[in-house]
Amino acid sequence: MPRIPTRSRAVAAGPRIPHRSRAVAAGFLLPALLLLGALVVYPIGYSVRRSLFDRSDASFVGLDNYLALVTDDSLRTAVRNNLIWLVVAPAVATALGLVFAVLTERVRWGTAFKLVVFMPMAISMLAAGIIFRLVYEQDPDRGVANAVWVGVHDTFAESSGFPRARPLPVHPLKAAGGGAFVTKEPVRAGVPVLLPLVGVAPAQMPQDARPARTPHATGTGTGTGTGADITGTAWLDFTRGGGGKPNVVDPKELGLKGLRIEAVRDGKVVATATAAADGSFSLPADRADGAVLRLPASNFREQYDGVEWLGPSLVTPAVIGAYVWMWAGFAMVLIGAGLAAVPRELLEAARVDGANEWQVFRRITVPLLAPVLVVVLVTLMINVLKVFDLVFVIAPGSAQDDANVLALQLYRSSFGTDADLGVGSAIAVVLLLLVLPVMVVNIRRIRKESRR
Repeated sequence: MPRIPTRSRAVAAGPRIPHRSRAVAAGFLLPALLLLGALVVYPIGYSVRRSLFDRSDASFVGLDNYLALVTDDSLRTAVRNNLIWLVVAPAVATALGLVFAVLTERVRWGTAFKLVVFMPMAISMLAAGIIFRLVYEQDPDRGVANAVWVGVHDTFAESSGFPRARPLPVHPLKAAGGGAFVTKEPVRAGVPVLLPLVGVAPAQMPQDARPARTPHATGTGTGTGTGADITGTAWLDFTRGGGGKPNVVDPKELGLKGLRIEAVRDGKVVATATAAADGSFSLPADRADGAVLRLPASNFREQYDGVEWLGPSLVTPAVIGAYVWMWAGFAMVLIGAGLAAVPRELLEAARVDGANEWQVFRRITVPLLAPVLVVVLVTLMINVLKVFDLVFVIAPGSAQDDANVLALQLYRSSFGTDADLGVGSAIAVVLLLLVLPVMVVNIRRIRKESRR
């Protein structure tokens, strides 16, 4: 049997890489490996080691720094908020992106709409945080969210005319409880009634308010019920620049237009009136004679200032709203690209078979887009685990503990005034452990798709 030449054996066994080629490949890979080791491997190893030591890095404490994540109140809040972020933010952003991608296919100006929705992605997290810090301002004159909310509220609920208005001790009025005021004495027909108040800012006075009219007696004024109406004046008993007298209608003092007045007898309202532009009002004597006059609390309640978006209870949903505003466009673009690859014949065949649009969307479009939806969802889940700047900028100092997340707590524990690098390193390791499963799922999915 003839022998196979050496060269033929080498060819049969497969090509062998020369030692020189291996050295060249290693030379090219070495800088990347050095950078990977210096920027990734070494920091991870150091963080794991540092998380096992105390604040001063002198004593080994084992897992105590990790136990602090479930025993310390601020750290527990950060963990709870991170779970809320992980469940809510990616799901909402992906759902909105799916809705936008599907609807823009039917809109004439779909491309322009996609551009507008995607535009927040061009804004940095810091800039977006500043924008939404202004949007969520409590003052409706500055915060857009509360300006809209107050406008809707005032459409269905009338606001108070004179918040913080009150009588002076020398006035013929006294507190009646619940924010209302009543006259100290019952009113009588023919005897003018004075209802002076103070505490109304000039800017809160009705623009069409006129100088208050001095009330005049009608009828005999004997208090015997002559049938004359009970008249009076409600006015702002304050003269700008001084010089006015209490309980006297001075020339420069204005009437409290729109003030509601009630005549109350035996706990029941028997007559009502509303002050005119000059503060004058009139009540029928046959019902109001001998009653006390009450200024109900509805005249004086504080104006509705909207929702405290950045308060302890709503600060986390508010920051999540800012995040969704930024990343819904990202989800829309990726899902739109996947939607463009969906075979149109399948959709048309379903419509021909009698399926309505909702059935086509739920049973065909969504299942076909499932791989893309998983990509978007996983990407956003990794992203929200690292969210820091939005929370740091939007949440005010008074509510930052309530909006705390792990990335923010990592910064505060590592670089704050009461820094503890052991706890900070433990948080960093926990964040790494939370990200790893999501990354593994993503890598497996990518490999599975590459084999197809």
